[in-house]
Amino acid sequence: CLPLSFFQCDNAKGLKAFYDAIKYGPNHLMVFGGVCATVTSIIAESLKGWNLVQLSFAATTPELADKKKYPYFFRTVPSDNAVNPAILKLLKHYHWKRVGTLTQDVQRFSEVRNDLTGVLYGEEIEISDTESFSNDPCTSVKKLKGNDVRIILGQFDEEMAVKVFCCAYDEEMYGSKYQWIIPGWYENLWWESWINSSQCLSKNLLAAMEGYIGVDFEPLSSKTNKTISGRTPQQYEKEYNAKRGDGQSSKFHGYAYDGIWVIARTLQRAMNYLNSTNKHQKIEDFNYTNHKLGKIFLNAMNETRFFGVTGEVVFRNGERMGTIKFTQFQEQKEVKVGEYNAVDDKLVIINNSIRFQGLEPPKDKTIIQEELRKISLPLYSILSALTILGMIMASAFLFFNIKNRNQKLIKMSSPYMNNLIILGGMLSYASIFLFGLDGSFVSEKTFETLCTVRTWILTVGYTTAFGAMFAKTWRVHAIFKNVKMKKKIIKDQKLLGIVGGMLLIDLCILICWQVVDPLRRTVEKYNMEPDPAGRDISIRPILEHCENTHMTIWLGIVYAYKGLLMLFGCFLAWETRNVSIPALNDSKYIGMSVYNVGIMCIIGAAVSFLTRDQPNVQFCIVALVIIFCSTITLCLVFVPKLITLRTNPDAATQNRRFQFTQNQKKEDSKTSTSVTSVNQASTSRLEGLQSENHRLRMKITELDKDLEEVTMQLQDTPEKTTYIKQNHYQDLNDILSIRNFTDSKDGEKAILKNHLDQNPPAQWGSSDPSRTSKDPIEDINSPEHIQRRLSLQLPILHHAYLPSIGGVDASCASPCVSPSASPRHRHVPPSFRVMVSGL
Repeated sequence: CLPLSFFQCDNAKGLKAFYDAIKYGPNHLMVFGGVCATVTSIIAESLKGWNLVQLSFAATTPELADKKKYPYFFRTVPSDNAVNPAILKLLKHYHWKRVGTLTQDVQRFSEVRNDLTGVLYGEEIEISDTESFSNDPCTSVKKLKGNDVRIILGQFDEEMAVKVFCCAYDEEMYGSKYQWIIPGWYENLWWESWINSSQCLSKNLLAAMEGYIGVDFEPLSSKTNKTISGRTPQQYEKEYNAKRGDGQSSKFHGYAYDGIWVIARTLQRAMNYLNSTNKHQKIEDFNYTNHKLGKIFLNAMNETRFFGVTGEVVFRNGERMGTIKFTQFQEQKEVKVGEYNAVDDKLVIINNSIRFQGLEPPKDKTIIQEELRKISLPLYSILSALTILGMIMASAFLFFNIKNRNQKLIKMSSPYMNNLIILGGMLSYASIFLFGLDGSFVSEKTFETLCTVRTWILTVGYTTAFGAMFAKTWRVHAIFKNVKMKKKIIKDQKLLGIVGGMLLIDLCILICWQVVDPLRRTVEKYNMEPDPAGRDISIRPILEHCENTHMTIWLGIVYAYKGLLMLFGCFLAWETRNVSIPALNDSKYIGMSVYNVGIMCIIGAAVSFLTRDQPNVQFCIVALVIIFCSTITLCLVFVPKLITLRTNPDAATQNRRFQFTQNQKKEDSKTSTSVTSVNQASTSRLEGLQSENHRLRMKITELDKDLEEVTMQLQDTPEKTTYIKQNHYQDLNDILSIRNFTDSKDGEKAILKNHLDQNPPAQWGSSDPSRTSKDPIEDINSPEHIQRRLSLQLPILHHAYLPSIGGVDASCASPCVSPSASPRHRHVPPSFRVMVSGL
């Protein structure tokens, strides 16, 4: 056997020594040795020419595994590539499926990395990032962190290892979230030799190194079985240490020892083969040109198998199938935590001795757990309970409205419109239940359907409630502000048509929205957050939204329409603010409702937009705004009616009746003031009627003056007329005012009837003391003047003037008919209605 000593890994000296041994020495059967990779590779490549088999116990370079280039090369020590199957097994054991590599730019390490890539390929393990460096590894370490690499497979020497861990400390790539796997063949306390060459403090370096796993071949087997030499590995180690003394130990001594046994078993196998096949040929007959014997030696070594001090000695294509050990850096020392048997392809972790710095092994990547930000069930329950209370209240108002629909107060306030207001409020309440349903309660498809349904319900409910309210106010406005109409009847059917028109506009907008750009379920992802429970995961909150492509445009259309509707309601409320008929006019309450709803909607929309990433806050705000707006609107409309109906059912008409009765008792000179008071109580429409009434009074005064002139010319003796009384013309003027007032609206006929009942027409024999107290000279219509004029010109009055204003018919044959026989003089209230019908 040719032993090789390669003079400090000098290629020239090693090659010269090999050729000198071949040329000048005896015939050698095999070559044993080879430590330096460069010299060994040169020798091994030339062995085929001499038919020599080489067995190395220390050359671990992966390059020598190429059997096409080095067909006669064997080694008892596993190559550096032998750790890759062990690493694969470790990765599978801890379910690490995503790794990164960090390699020093040296051929030895690059070859290991390339082989590792081939081993991991097809094993469902992703190499997410491959980084290499020459001198400064910090940039590569930073890139690994940027790519979220948590399991780092390193290939570098001790000097670079110190720099790598210093960079890892600076980038905080250590601890419970990271796992470093590096070569395990470093010398004991290797970092102490290189700590001074780095800018890292010793404690920081040790903190970053804590927990790394080293992978290397096993120097001696841990089993207690007897080896081929009859000793156990432990016995061999004890004997080796005793003979070594104080000499330096080498981790390759066991492989050298097993190498000798390999050569012995190979020669023995070859001799047995020669004896069984060819009795005339011996191994002593071998020479460098004997290709046949060389091939026999090659096959015999490849088939050698026994249990040695380094474990099971088996070759596969010249490569040793050995045992790989795993060590972990724990508290500033390396501790063996497991081993991998390449022959059995089995990984054994020693009593769970691997200690991770977290509660569990690190994850191979940042585990992003998407967590739906959902609405809290207690919050949803509380707001749902409030909503149910609101709906119960609305139902109570509906019952009250239906039960008392024939009451004058409720009847005059349009009970059908009131029902629509309640219906709109209940639809708005119902939308709250739908706004609270998210992905935690319903499926994605159902949620997308709810996006459309809740929008429709809230929109229709808003329009129904406020549309009915504004329609009622419009009717009051149309009646009291249109001075050109003597009579205007607006029935509930027309108001229902107005509300229907508003709803039709809503439906057109919603249908176009649904057809052109329907609402879809979208998921918004937010920045990752640490796990509140302290687990090695990151929480990525996600939130469901109902959105479409042109959401802003559609919302702008809806808001513009609703805003115009609110402005129209404000206008009507302002115009009818002076109509003080509680049964008809809700302008004050409408104004309050519009104010509260407008303010709350603006605030709610703004806050809801700002809290769109907080579903609980957003839902709470939306729900409270809807509950507040619906409740305040219903209460402002119905609570005053309920209180009035319970305390004073006739309050709807008391104010007007009182003003009307008082006005009938006032003097003619204060008629304008009375009419103005009525107008202020009944809206400004009566101003036109007052002007017309005043014009007719002036006409009567002019006619009276003409009669006075005719009377003075006749110079007849005045004859007193007993049945003409001083309040005749006052009653006439009162009746004219009453008739004009009663013609303004059919709904006021009951008021006129009450006036007539309370103030019957004065009898012809009665007198008004308020009139007799005046000076005759002051008023041409004083009782003395009236008696004198009528006594002289009664026939003329009856036959010429009274028919012109709708009084005694012009066809009357006798002007001297008894006053009691004339309808003009009978105390029959309906006669007044006939008398003034022509005015």
